[in-house]
Amino acid sequence: MQADDLPSTTIDTPFDAALSERYLVYALSTITARSLPDVRDGLKPVHRRLLWAMRLLRLDPASAYKKSARVVGDVIGKYHPHGDQSVYDAMVRLSQDWALRYPLVDGQGNFGNIDGDNAAAYRYTEARLTPIAAQLMAGLDDGTVDYKPTYNGEEEEPEVFPGMFPNLLANGASGIAVGMATSIPPHNVSELIDAAAHLIDNPKADDAALMDFVAGPDFPTGGVLVDSRETIASAYASGRGSFRLRAAISIEREKGGGWHLLVSEMPYGVQKGKLIEAIAGLIADKKLPILADVKDESDDQVRVVLEPRSRTVDPQLLLESLYRLTDLEVRFPLNLNVLDTNRTPGVMSLKQALTAWLAFQIEVLLNRSRTRIGKIDDRSELLDGFLIAFLNLDRVIEIIRTEDEPKAVMIAEFALSDRQAEAILNMRLRSLRRLEEMEIAKERAALAKERDELVKLIESPARQRTRIKRDLAAVKDKFGDARRTRIEEVAPAREIDWSAMIEKEPITVILSQRGWIRAMRGHVSLDEISDLKWREGDGPFRHFHGQTTDRIALFAANGRVYTLGGDKLPGGRGFGEPVRLQIDLDGEIEIVEAMVVRADAKLLVASSDGRGFVTSGEATLAETRKGKQLVNLRPGARVAVVRAIPAGADAVATIGENRKMLVFPLAELPEMARGQGVTLQRFRDGGLADAIAFRLGDGLSWPLGGGSGRVRTESDLTAWRAARGAAGRMPPLGFPRSNRFG
Repeated sequence: MQADDLPSTTIDTPFDAALSERYLVYALSTITARSLPDVRDGLKPVHRRLLWAMRLLRLDPASAYKKSARVVGDVIGKYHPHGDQSVYDAMVRLSQDWALRYPLVDGQGNFGNIDGDNAAAYRYTEARLTPIAAQLMAGLDDGTVDYKPTYNGEEEEPEVFPGMFPNLLANGASGIAVGMATSIPPHNVSELIDAAAHLIDNPKADDAALMDFVAGPDFPTGGVLVDSRETIASAYASGRGSFRLRAAISIEREKGGGWHLLVSEMPYGVQKGKLIEAIAGLIADKKLPILADVKDESDDQVRVVLEPRSRTVDPQLLLESLYRLTDLEVRFPLNLNVLDTNRTPGVMSLKQALTAWLAFQIEVLLNRSRTRIGKIDDRSELLDGFLIAFLNLDRVIEIIRTEDEPKAVMIAEFALSDRQAEAILNMRLRSLRRLEEMEIAKERAALAKERDELVKLIESPARQRTRIKRDLAAVKDKFGDARRTRIEEVAPAREIDWSAMIEKEPITVILSQRGWIRAMRGHVSLDEISDLKWREGDGPFRHFHGQTTDRIALFAANGRVYTLGGDKLPGGRGFGEPVRLQIDLDGEIEIVEAMVVRADAKLLVASSDGRGFVTSGEATLAETRKGKQLVNLRPGARVAVVRAIPAGADAVATIGENRKMLVFPLAELPEMARGQGVTLQRFRDGGLADAIAFRLGDGLSWPLGGGSGRVRTESDLTAWRAARGAAGRMPPLGFPRSNRFG
């Protein structure tokens, strides 16, 4: 088909341009019509439509409950054409007093719980509005806000709710849009109103000054906010940051000297059931051995009991461990990203959000006043007509009885408006009492006085501020309550010595030639190890004594080092397990050494090409399965020697595959965390066979062959002493043919 043959409705445009245009429309729709709350009422469209539908169903706080299915049906049918489950989920959240600081829906039935259980289906639950929701919608009938057509144009809905309740900050909000998100914690309404009143009197007050009133977030589940005042103030000033929140935990002493931890308040957003499962998992996996048990004794109040392994456990150590390993401490992000009065998204500070809300309340006050003035003028016009009718009652009656078109005659004779004449003609006979005339005059005077006050209010910003402050005080008296979240500055949880949590027991670590590892209980003798069974073609490679609290270092021929916890090794029954199940090491790369390594230890590391250096035990500790690179090898070289340097050592002895030995001062070797090192010994052929650090004054010792267990010591090493990097000379008589120092 040619381009000229395309239908007239087809637009010929580049694909990337069409996609970009449509995606932008989608993004804007998501931002403004779904995910971000309005700074004026703090609601997203789905929440606003839910409350509006409930209001039209007359689900006032004093009325009877109605099925949630009825509400959801009205919302998706008239105002919000989206999934019924998403609408019901939004409704459920508005009713949960552990999710919202000030719930807007009063639910009856199963609306879920803090354990994380879901609400019952909407056909089983009932709901109505709360007094706070009614306050949030107060003034909708007074011309305070604009209305817009619904999605199908059949009805109207308010663009925003006018009620004087700081819902955005009081209840908070969270949402993810396209390219932006919002996360606003809940706050105490009494503190917000005090801060707003201060802003009315001091419009130039900065965010730091508001901290005297708004101490920080106030979560519905309580908890303890442990950030410093400076951290909280910085987050509020920028509109971005995060708050560190902990559960409320007390140390309960028992008779006999025992104790346990009692969790009485959960961090906001943490499901109690999942938290208990996570703690139970730590106990089962022995990742927190100083904790013995967790019990949920909650009823209407949260009560989670944590029992230590023994009464001698340090309570603070257990607390710090729980904070680091579980959601008993969480971070709640602050991203005060909202839609402003022009529905433009942006991040606001605390002051900007309160200022925008106060400006909206001033606008609502003026709109209500102007609407009321209009109604007063309409009513006054009718009352003036009624007074004229009473003053000329006989003539009015005569006109009505005798004239065919009494309305036109009355308009001409008494200078009445069309509305006044119509109202007079519609008067009932019982209204023609003398008392009625007096009541009309009284009402007319009252309306005139009210109108004068409203005009003064509109013309005077000072009166407007006074009125807003008075209304805010009334809201505070009605809905204000005590703060639930305590603020106690605490330093971040300290680094934990995890070895202190491992039950210290002696073990014997055994590594086979093919890389199978096991740990036998106790310090096993050499005879017992020789009696062990091995897989076919396998045999012993390294064995050494240690503790379950030790860190075991495995040195691979490719220069990498891996670390295993002594408590994580498989038991001594059977053949053990392949060590490569616990570390990422290719099968063709062999392990050249294994040993217990402590952070303060010193090691001599050397490669087959005769280069080496001294390193620390801390440099060999690797926290991941991938290990860490310790020795940078040249092509063709491999790690040949890893030996612990004994205390007091001052010399190094090396021997090559060419059977030449060299002795030089240990001080000539650099200490490095990683590298190639320096040349230890020079070889014309072959490479390095072994190296050892020792105390020169004690001489150099090596075991004699034949299994006798005897050791020979060479005290005079003058013939082999030279500078590092020399070629060396043949070793003393009787040196092992294996070219190993033992």
